Amino acid sequence: MNLTYIIGVVFAIAVMVFGMVTKTVDGSIEVVFKQIGNFFDASSVLIVIGCTIGVVVASFPGKMLASIPKHFGIMLNTKKHKPKEYIDQLVELAQIARKSGLLALEEKANEQKDPFFKQAIMLIVDANDPDKVRGILNNDIESMSARHEEVAGMYDKASSVAPAFGMVGTLVGLINMLKNMDLSGGGQSSLGSDMGTALITTLYGCILAHVLFGPIATNLRTRDSQEVLCKMIIVEGIVSIQSGESPKFLEERLLTYLDQKQRDPNGGKGGGKKGKKDSGGEAE
Repeated sequence: MNLTYIIGVVFAIAVMVFGMVTKTVDGSIEVVFKQIGNFFDASSVLIVIGCTIGVVVASFPGKMLASIPKHFGIMLNTKKHKPKEYIDQLVELAQIARKSGLLALEEKANEQKDPFFKQAIMLIVDANDPDKVRGILNNDIESMSARHEEVAGMYDKASSVAPAFGMVGTLVGLINMLKNMDLSGGGQSSLGSDMGTALITTLYGCILAHVLFGPIATNLRTRDSQEVLCKMIIVEGIVSIQSGESPKFLEERLLTYLDQKQRDPNGGKGGGKKGKKDSGGEAE
């Protein structure tokens, strides 16, 4: 579970709500819960949220929109991609290939749950040219990353549209305020509340952009970079196995893709505790 995202969003909302219900009186802070009602306006909700959803729906295909629940699942999942495990598997494959040849890897390929890893193994089992193997796998990675960027771009679009419709709502509110203003009568007394209502839409737009959509796009790109890293390790490992590289040298070379903590989870202080700590670090 991606706790940092959940904690960050909850903290941001909690601090914002606390700021909405507090005020300073004679140097002391007072909490006035009824103030929270000042920040709700039905028309502002309709303009900002409704129009943002409408523009996003109009800008992207239905297949991508239908995958939104899946996007949240990917964003909240932190345990899917573990590069050290891929390195260990590749070292094992290198040992098998050295002892029994590349054809012996076919059985291992059939055991793989990762379709990319399985495809990579089968490409060298079928004795394809190393350059062609690398080209096919790299093209797969590039295509996958492009698809992921399109998904993240959908949330970038929502993040840019929400504040824009916040300003639209503000303009609508200001127009209505000016139309209803009566300088000769009691209309001036409602000027403050009308102005406040006009500005609420800008608030809603900023909240949607920076608390909801922005972090989602950033997290999805982080997941993409993690998956790309694992696939790059697979490509390098598979091509090296095909060229007959020694398992020990292969491991040392692939470990350069990782930071020091991930490379040596049992090193440093107390092997057991250190390993446990770093195992959690890999999930992040």
